[in-house]
Amino acid sequence: MLALAGMLLTLLAQGPLSASEQKARIEAYFAADAKTEAGQKERRAILRELAAVELTPASAPKELAAILKRWEKGRELEKKPGRNHWWEEEKKGFYIVGGETKKPKALALCLHGGGKDAGDASSAFGAYEPALSGLDWLALYPEVLAKTAHGWTDAGTEEWLIELIDCARRTWKLDPDRVYLCGHSMGGYGSWTVGAHHADQFAALAPSAGAPTPLIDREENVLGILEGVIPNLRNVALRVYQSSDDPRVPVAVNRMAAKLLGEAKAKWGGFDFEYWEVEGRGHGAPPGGFEAHLAKIAAIERTTHPDTVVWQPTLSWKQQSYWLFWDEPVKNSLVVARVGPEKNTIRITSEGDVRGLSVLVDPELVDPKKELFVYLNEVEAYRGIPVPDLATTLATGARGDPELAYTTRIRLK
Repeated sequence: MLALAGMLLTLLAQGPLSASEQKARIEAYFAADAKTEAGQKERRAILRELAAVELTPASAPKELAAILKRWEKGRELEKKPGRNHWWEEEKKGFYIVGGETKKPKALALCLHGGGKDAGDASSAFGAYEPALSGLDWLALYPEVLAKTAHGWTDAGTEEWLIELIDCARRTWKLDPDRVYLCGHSMGGYGSWTVGAHHADQFAALAPSAGAPTPLIDREENVLGILEGVIPNLRNVALRVYQSSDDPRVPVAVNRMAAKLLGEAKAKWGGFDFEYWEVEGRGHGAPPGGFEAHLAKIAAIERTTHPDTVVWQPTLSWKQQSYWLFWDEPVKNSLVVARVGPEKNTIRITSEGDVRGLSVLVDPELVDPKKELFVYLNEVEAYRGIPVPDLATTLATGARGDPELAYTTRIRLK
């Protein structure tokens, strides 16, 4: 890393990058593994260098289009339905491809239940595949990389899930506005938690008989929900199923989560959620089966340009949430960013450390050709007309998501 930093400082001293040098940096950025600490450092170093490369209103869309096209060259999946391994030689990363595999209109990521030394993708396939028969959705049934109590967020499984989604979108040219996350039991926990961490990537979440991680006292009373879940759900639809007599998932946890969602809705607006509680189903499927649960989300499309973003990051490698970008996210720092009410004004509040936070200039919400104002905790943090740059275009465009790709950002002081 020291050698890389020294190389970049030397290159900066040499003057502006040539077109070929810029292209090389873009390739290096795509090659770096953003899920590892080393890859994150390398990517940040590349972005610091490219931040000096300003773009014009005419060149910025072309650069963005080229980066989105470069994303399309990434890994794809086997189109045939059936059993696969992500790491074929080691027979690791097992997943099943199901649903509509010829011309799917959407993607359902279906998470299995289980826990310590238990659970497999076949159980999710058996539960959800019949329910998907009436939909034109592709389905992916991944298996956790490590069978632990929190398997969907342990051992790199969460990182892998996001890669699976990207690969499926490339392979089948899927609409990024129609990606759904569902799961039963521990899969319900995964739907809550992974869905909250990456809310800007999903149209809707459907946790079944599973709950987010609770905060409890010594008497095991539920006091709240672990950070990084409730606030992040403001702009993604959520349909939660729970039976009041579930012997494995205490009803108190989902009741607490629903209560906190209601309080968050009253405080920040948004939060399209339904808490569906019934009696007498134990740890089984909801009334009407998983077909009834999926029917609650089938018509929903992703929200891509919300006027308010609430973000409490917990992952170092998740740098973007809608139109906010954080070079090095400060874990559990809660940020609330709103557009307006004044024209071309964004107001941000946070009680935590927000160093490195940027506002991505969203032309759906503000006029980038006119003076913009950003206030941080009621103090003016920016005033001006920002200029597009290659670093912002690369950092957001490399996700391969046109709706959340930007060319311009405002770096807060």
